[in-house]
Amino acid sequence: MSSLRAVKYLAGYSIPITAVISMSMHGIAVFITPFYAFVFLAFLEMILPPDHKNLKAMEAELAKKDKVYDILLYFHLPVQFAVLVYFLIQVNEQGLAGYEIAGRIISMGICCGVIGINVGHELGHRVNKTEQRMAQLLLMSSLYMHFFIEHNKGHHKRVSTPEDPSSARMHEPIYFFFVRTIIFSIQSAWQIQCQELREAGRKIISAHNTLLVFFIVETIFVLAIGFFIGWVVMSYFLIAAGIGILLLESVNYIEHYGLRRQLKSSGLYERVQPWHSWNSDFVLGRVVLYELTRHSDHHYLASKKYQTLNYSEEAPQLPAGYPAMILLALIPPLFFRVMHPRIKALEFQHSTV
Repeated sequence: MSSLRAVKYLAGYSIPITAVISMSMHGIAVFITPFYAFVFLAFLEMILPPDHKNLKAMEAELAKKDKVYDILLYFHLPVQFAVLVYFLIQVNEQGLAGYEIAGRIISMGICCGVIGINVGHELGHRVNKTEQRMAQLLLMSSLYMHFFIEHNKGHHKRVSTPEDPSSARMHEPIYFFFVRTIIFSIQSAWQIQCQELREAGRKIISAHNTLLVFFIVETIFVLAIGFFIGWVVMSYFLIAAGIGILLLESVNYIEHYGLRRQLKSSGLYERVQPWHSWNSDFVLGRVVLYELTRHSDHHYLASKKYQTLNYSEEAPQLPAGYPAMILLALIPPLFFRVMHPRIKALEFQHSTV
C-alpha cells in the first residue's frame, strides 16, 4: 500500500518531461514548460481543494522505510543531466528564432529550480553520504552548490530572524529580496565554512574548504560546456541556471515572508514553531515539489523524509499554490495587499495566546 501511495510522486517527472517536449518544439510551443508550471498547474490548484490529510503513525513508519520514495528522488539525477545535455544540443540548433532560444532556456531554468535545487535540497538533508553527493551533483547542475552549506547550517538555524538572508522581511519587494538573499547567502556559506575550518585547526585556503571546492567544480563545469560545446551555449546555460536560482529564491520568499521569531530576554530567539513558515496543501504542488509546501513540518525536523511530512493546524496557509503565489509576488503591491492582513491576523492570534 505504501508503494502505491508513492505513485503520485511520479508527477515530479512532469517538469523534465514537459521541458524535453518544449526543447524539441518550434514556434510558440517552446513555452509549454512555463505554461504548464505557472498557468496549467496554477489553474488546477485554484479549482481543486487542498488536502490536509496526514498519514497515520503506522502508515508513516512504513512510508519512511519504503525505498520506492527514495528511488523516485535518485532517478532525478540522471534525468536532470540527460535534460541538460539535450538542452545544450537543442539550444545550439541552427536557425532558431530568439524567442525559441528563450523558450528552451526558460524550460531548462525551471528544471534547474524544480529538480536541480529542490530535489537536491531534499537529498541534501539526508545523513547518507551517497545521497549527499547526489544532492551536490544536482545543485551543481544549477550552479548553486553553496546552498548545501548555507541552507542546512544557516537557514535552518536562523529562519524567520533578521539574521537569515533567506527569510523575506515585511514590506520587502521580491526584487530587493533576490539581491539580498543571493549575495548574503553566499557570504553566510563562506562564514560558516571558515568558522568550521578554524575550529578544526585547518587552513581556510585548502582542499578542506568544501565551499572553495564547490566553486572550483562549478567553474570547471561551466568552462567545460564552453570549451566543448560553445561559449554562446555556455552563456545560455548560465541564464538557465540563473532562472533556476531565482525560482528557488522565489519559493524562499513566499515560504517565510513577513514571519518573525521573537527575541527572548536571554538574547536567543524562540524555538522555530509551525507559524514561522507559510504552507500550501494544494495537492498538485505537494506532489510535484515532493511535499516542499508542507514547510513547517520540514523546519520542525529537517531530516524528516518528504513522504512523511504532516499538515499542522497551527501552520499558516497560503491562499493559493506556489505557482500562483510566485506570480503574485512579482507584483509587490498586490502581494502585500493579500499577505499583510494574514500576517497581522497571525500576529494577533499568537499575541493573545
